[in-house]
Amino acid sequence: MNKIWDLERYKDNTAVIDEHGFHMTYGKLYEDSAVLASKVGKRCLVFSFCRNEIGSVLGYIAFLNNGIVPVMVSSNLDKALLSDLLAKYQPEYLWLPCDMSDEFKGMTSLHEAYGYKLLKTDYAVTYPLFDELGLLITTSGSTGSPKLVRQSYANILDNATSIADYLHLDENERPITTLPMNYVYGLSIINSHFLVGATLLLTEKGLMQKEFWNFLKEENATSFGGVPYTYEMLDKLRIYRMQLPSLKTMTQAGGKLTPELHEKFAKFAEEAGKDFVVMYGASEATSRMGYLPPKYAVAKKGSMGIPIPGGVFHLIDADGNEITEPLTTGELVYEGRNVTLGYAESGEDLIKGDERHGRLETGDMAQFDSDGFYYIVGRKKRFLKIFGNRVNLDEIDRLIKGHFDIEVASAGVDDHMDIFITDESQKENVKAFIAETTKLNASAFNVRVIDSIPKNEAGKILFKELMKYSNT
Repeated sequence: MNKIWDLERYKDNTAVIDEHGFHMTYGKLYEDSAVLASKVGKRCLVFSFCRNEIGSVLGYIAFLNNGIVPVMVSSNLDKALLSDLLAKYQPEYLWLPCDMSDEFKGMTSLHEAYGYKLLKTDYAVTYPLFDELGLLITTSGSTGSPKLVRQSYANILDNATSIADYLHLDENERPITTLPMNYVYGLSIINSHFLVGATLLLTEKGLMQKEFWNFLKEENATSFGGVPYTYEMLDKLRIYRMQLPSLKTMTQAGGKLTPELHEKFAKFAEEAGKDFVVMYGASEATSRMGYLPPKYAVAKKGSMGIPIPGGVFHLIDADGNEITEPLTTGELVYEGRNVTLGYAESGEDLIKGDERHGRLETGDMAQFDSDGFYYIVGRKKRFLKIFGNRVNLDEIDRLIKGHFDIEVASAGVDDHMDIFITDESQKENVKAFIAETTKLNASAFNVRVIDSIPKNEAGKILFKELMKYSNT
C-alpha cells in the first residue's frame, strides 16, 4: 500500500484554514496524522464521522495514508440508519466530533484532537479486509443504506491525479468547501488539492449564510464546487453581480444542470474571465469520469464533455453492442483505473477483491455528437411507458424546470406519472404544459404540490422519500 499524499514534500505550505482562522501546515498535518494512526496501531475498520472541520480532515488523512480503512459517514446520519450500519460492519474504532461522544458512552476514549475523539468499540467480530481496500463510502444517492462502495488506493490516487491534471491544479489553489466530506465530490476536491500542496478553506457554513461569503473573500478562495441545486441557489443569489476577484474556477457535478442554467453560468464565467467546468462522475468510479473543458462551456452547453485523462467512454445498445453513430442513445460505459472494486453490503464483503476490473456500466443513457462530446439524456431506470410511449422522467423534470423555473421531481409507474412541485399556483399550468409537450392524454399526469423536494446533503433528490407522498 502506497501513501496517497506526500505531506512532507509540502511541509511548509498551509494545508488547511478553517472558518475560525486556524491554520495548519502540511508538516503539522503529517505529524498529527501519524500520532492518530499510531493510536489505532494496525490496519482495521474505522467509522469516520464527517464534518467540514479540521478534526474530520485529520482523521481522513491519517487513516487513508496509513493503511487504516475509514467508512465515511455524515455526522448527521439518522440514528436508526447509523445503528444498522454499525451492526453490519462492526468497526474497531470510531472517529467522531466530541459533541457526539455521549451517544457512545460505553466506549473507551483513546485520543482527542481538534474537537474529535477516537473511541475503541467492543464489537465481537473483526472482518478481514482486502489488501487494496482503501475506503468505504455510501453511494451519492444513499441515506445510510448498508450498501457501500469499495474504493482501492489505486482508484483514489489515479482519480485525484487525473482531476489535478485536467483542472491544472497547483499549490496556489485555495478551494473553499461547499460539499460534505462523506460525498465523493467533496472528497475529490480534498484528494486532488492535497496532491499538489494547495490550501483547503474549510467551512460548515452554507451559501445562504453571509459568513460563507465573508470567509471566501477574506481568504481569497480560488474555486468552489457545486451540484445542480448549488447553482440554482447561486442563480437566485445573483452571483453574477458579486465582486469575487480571487475566484477563478467553478466546477459542477452531481447531476445535470438545465441547459438554460448551464448556458447562464458558462456565459458569466466567459465574461468574468473565470472557468466554468461541468463534470460527470459517480462514487462507483471513485469520483470523476468526464469533464467539459471550459473553453467549450458555451458552445457545448448541456454536455458533460469528454473522458478524463486515462479514461474511455463507450455507448452500448440494449443487446450490448457498441454504438458508433453520433446522436444515438445508449447506455454509457466507462473504463479506467478509477473504476472501484465493487459494493459491500455487510462486513463479510470487505475481503472481496476487484469485481469490476476497470469497467463500469453507469446506468446513464447518453449520446455523443459529431465532435465526440457526450450528453446525458436520462437514467436507464428513469423511464416510464405512458400509453405505450417511452417517457424519460429526467427529461420531463428538465422541461418543467426550464419552462417554469420551479423545483420539480417526477416519479410513478407505467401509465401514471406523478409530478411533484412546490408552487401551488403552477399546478394546472404544469399539467397542461406536459400534456401538450408530450402529446399524451393529461389523465396520465398527476401534479402534486408538496412543501419541499426531499434531498440528501449532496443535493440529490431522494426518490424513495418522494414516493411517500404518492398514492400509487
